[in-house]
Amino acid sequence: MAAKINEAHDHIAKAEKYLRTSFMKWKPDYDSAASEYSKAAVAFKNAKMLEEAKEAYLQEAEAHTNNKTLFHAAKALEAAGMMLKTCVSLQDMQRIPEAIQYIERASMMYVENGTPDTAALALDRAGKLIESQDLAKAVDLYQKAASVFENEDRLRQAVEMLGKSSRLLVRQHKLDEAAVSIQKEKNMYKEIENYPTCFKKTSAQVLVHLHRNDFVAADKCVRESYSLPGFSGSEDCIALEQLLQGYDEQDEDQVHRVCNSPLFKYMDNDYAKLSVSLRVPGGGKKKKAPAADAAEGGAGAGEADEDEYAGGLC
Repeated sequence: MAAKINEAHDHIAKAEKYLRTSFMKWKPDYDSAASEYSKAAVAFKNAKMLEEAKEAYLQEAEAHTNNKTLFHAAKALEAAGMMLKTCVSLQDMQRIPEAIQYIERASMMYVENGTPDTAALALDRAGKLIESQDLAKAVDLYQKAASVFENEDRLRQAVEMLGKSSRLLVRQHKLDEAAVSIQKEKNMYKEIENYPTCFKKTSAQVLVHLHRNDFVAADKCVRESYSLPGFSGSEDCIALEQLLQGYDEQDEDQVHRVCNSPLFKYMDNDYAKLSVSLRVPGGGKKKKAPAADAAEGGAGAGEADEDEYAGGLC
């Protein structure tokens, strides 16, 4: 352990020497300094000195930035963020936002350097990192990642990021924003001709709109989906028609039956929760069992007979 620490400090000293100027050396050697800082960071990491490793990565990033090697600067910044994440898991969760800042800066550098895919992947990692602490920030990061992928015509990757964003918006009960996000997903899946997933997104839309108490918007989603190849007559179509009918007629039994069917029960967890918690307006009504109807009918006939002879035979 002590050997690794001494090794790290030796690399730091060498880096500082490369950065110094003199009468015969007018310009700092940023490239060599960055290399030494990188070696120091690894040595600190191996010595379990994570805070020092993070600082070494930040110094490496600064040296690369001064050397105009932005891709390597971004990699060092991202490494600093991930190092801080490791450090945080052992100590203080309040420093996660600091890690996110480094990774966001790195993603901007990746874009500037002409490597947007790497930027989007970094934003995705940042979203996963902050998700347990700050859902709103995670949504922002996933949406940024989606935008980067979309600008590169990487729609499959973009829609995956949007899906994460939509689910987190539902989890926060930001249903208006969720409805917009799911519509974007659906449009992208339609563009790449993944129609079965479009059907699933229609189901998610309907659940979100009904929880918003907007039956008209839910019905419109289903009507528009009839233009999708294969939707009419599909399992999804039939279930959604039954759900809308039950909701419109305030038939609690029908809504409960549809929402607890495998089609809805095995959706992504956030949507499945919407499904099982859906209630019809005004508390709804339950259909009476046939036996109960017959019993009431018999009782009514008996009462009619009594009324017929209530005045006697005369």
